[in-house]
Amino acid sequence: MTVLLKGLTKVRKTLADGKTLYYCYPWRGKGAPLLKHEDGSPIQPDDAALSAAYITAREARRNPVPTTLAGLVTAFRASSDFKSKSASTQREYDRYLDDVRAKFGVLTIRHLEAKATRGKFKAWRDLYAEHPRTADYAWTTLARLLSFGKDRGLLSTNIAERGGKLYRADRREKIWTEADVAKFVAVASPALRLAITLALATGQRKGDLLAAKWSAYDGEVIRFRQSKTGAKLVIPLTTALRTALKAAPRAADTILVNSRGDAWTSAGFSTSWRKACTEARIEGLTFHDLRGTTVTRLAIAGCTAAEIGAITGHSMRDVAEILDAHYLGGKEELARRAIEKLEAANDPTNCDQTKSQDTRLFTDSATP
Repeated sequence: MTVLLKGLTKVRKTLADGKTLYYCYPWRGKGAPLLKHEDGSPIQPDDAALSAAYITAREARRNPVPTTLAGLVTAFRASSDFKSKSASTQREYDRYLDDVRAKFGVLTIRHLEAKATRGKFKAWRDLYAEHPRTADYAWTTLARLLSFGKDRGLLSTNIAERGGKLYRADRREKIWTEADVAKFVAVASPALRLAITLALATGQRKGDLLAAKWSAYDGEVIRFRQSKTGAKLVIPLTTALRTALKAAPRAADTILVNSRGDAWTSAGFSTSWRKACTEARIEGLTFHDLRGTTVTRLAIAGCTAAEIGAITGHSMRDVAEILDAHYLGGKEELARRAIEKLEAANDPTNCDQTKSQDTRLFTDSATP
């Protein structure tokens, strides 16, 4: 009885002795496993074991119960953990998942729980050491894969946790000052002027700004759904942004468009942005620094961490980290405002009020 094995792929190979051999795969494409006997020899099209091996492989693909790292990669890609990510994030994951599977696919679950394997993974990461950011992303992808295995009860531990970063970017004081913004606006095209106004008023990432549509703007607020976190934000408009949006042409569905009236591509926008920065003689600042600049400006204006996060989408902890560790340029202004508040509180002519409680604490202690 002939059984139709849908998707079965056979690759013919002629050996040096003239013998013909077939390599059979349960489906066509990258990642398809070779159908083999227990001794490792390839199953031939007329072997009685072909049908059972084919069915086993197809079932493992639909309902994978990983016993190796290769199986864990397959399970991860089929999971909601992976599919819920944006298309760009999935592509970045795929880049390193393929490399991980090619180099370590045969490692068993027992190997993935062994501390010694961590050293092998570190040596693999160090292959990217000349490009630290790439090395860190490769390690992060591996750690995410093993975290998935641990969360699903397939691994008892994640040996890639706390890998340590090779890339150390010092973004301290990397904020756009009023002078920087003025220089940029003086040379930028109307399209880029709208972009920087939108970025500073909302604190959103480049990808979300380029994807923002006119349908998300109602004249009073603009709505975002962040592609990285899924967070939904409703941001009231600043006066500057409201004015800019009213004057902007609606040439496409997206708010930000290029000089031809088409939606920007990420690469096209970055190229135009860099050219404008060069012309304005702005060095050491990136578009992404506008996000931290917004956080800093809101803090200087007296906003709480919760209020800042409601606009930018950061957690309160992330807001504190940005202000404390990364964007120190605003601290001088914060310190100036603090001293102004102190002076105002200690000024006896301020609103004809008596000295503040803090002042009395000092003066009363000196009174005999």
